[in-house]
Amino acid sequence: MEGVEVNEFWQGRRVFLTGQTGFKGSWLSLWLEKLGAEIAAIALEPETSPSLYSRLSPWDKQRHHIADIRDAVTFKQHLIDFRPEIVIHMAAQALVRRSYANPTETFATNVLGTANVLDAVRDAPSVRTVLVITSDKVYANNGSGIPFIESDTLGGKDPYSNSKACTELVVQSYRDSFFRERDINIATVRAGNVIGGGDWSKDRLIPDFIRAFESNQPIQLRYPQAIRPWQHVLEPLGGYLAFAEALTLSDENELPEALNFGPDPQSFATVAELAEALGLAHGVNDVWKQAPGMHLPEAPALTLSSDLALSAIGWRPRLTLQQTIDWTAAWYKANREGADMRAFSLGQIVAYEEAIS
Repeated sequence: MEGVEVNEFWQGRRVFLTGQTGFKGSWLSLWLEKLGAEIAAIALEPETSPSLYSRLSPWDKQRHHIADIRDAVTFKQHLIDFRPEIVIHMAAQALVRRSYANPTETFATNVLGTANVLDAVRDAPSVRTVLVITSDKVYANNGSGIPFIESDTLGGKDPYSNSKACTELVVQSYRDSFFRERDINIATVRAGNVIGGGDWSKDRLIPDFIRAFESNQPIQLRYPQAIRPWQHVLEPLGGYLAFAEALTLSDENELPEALNFGPDPQSFATVAELAEALGLAHGVNDVWKQAPGMHLPEAPALTLSSDLALSAIGWRPRLTLQQTIDWTAAWYKANREGADMRAFSLGQIVAYEEAIS
């Protein structure tokens, strides 16, 4: 990356990661292992079968703990025992529709869980850097489609979005109340709609498409004309790594307290447009139809500006929307054909590193 590269900085760094069994967490765990980091990780069991975490095994180069970040005592013990320098907090209840079905679970995990993580850091003298992953949905969205910048008002109508906005406030409180005096650099990162190989979650476009494709059925779309900032999962993860490195090497509070990591504006597309592009990549037409009935509300347009990430740490997206679709389709094709998905995924990481070098 221009300005800050993903490089030998991570060799031997002690990194405590939450949420490593999730989609983004699994990709980040694999990348950190490749970079030579020493990793301890805590998460719930994978929620899907199959799961990316199982596809990328074995995980014999990290300390893996199955536990809930809502269990403050257990979490703190694992963190203190490992003595990390960097904490990357990714664990979350990340599904909008699930947040409508169980809002208290969403707030407990995303808000109280984050407070538990940060409270444990207070008692961990080894920690220098904390990176908290929130969401592009933290902004108060009036549907205008104007790309959000980091200083825009936080909000969120649905429980998931609101819980992530609350998470941002929790981070601000711990920064001002405890971490400034300890010289711990803490920041949040906000990414768009990430896609890529290995996602089998419910109510997400790519896994829903893959399930429909494998059943020889069209995917049903709730809001086909909704605009989203689609990007390959490695794009924001590369930004997270670069930002965590910059924060760790910073002697003063000279970096932003939050950064957006979104795609090139040319990668903004409607849900229907992405579904149709996926269909072309898989050699099928008529890939979607309108889902019948009433649907829970979702923002009609959501886009991000990543200008601050470029000026602050030299990060910019490198993959086009077509490349993102091609890489995603290739991953699922390889998986269907029985390939070694750990090796295949490492190959995509290497290709991405070459794109940003």
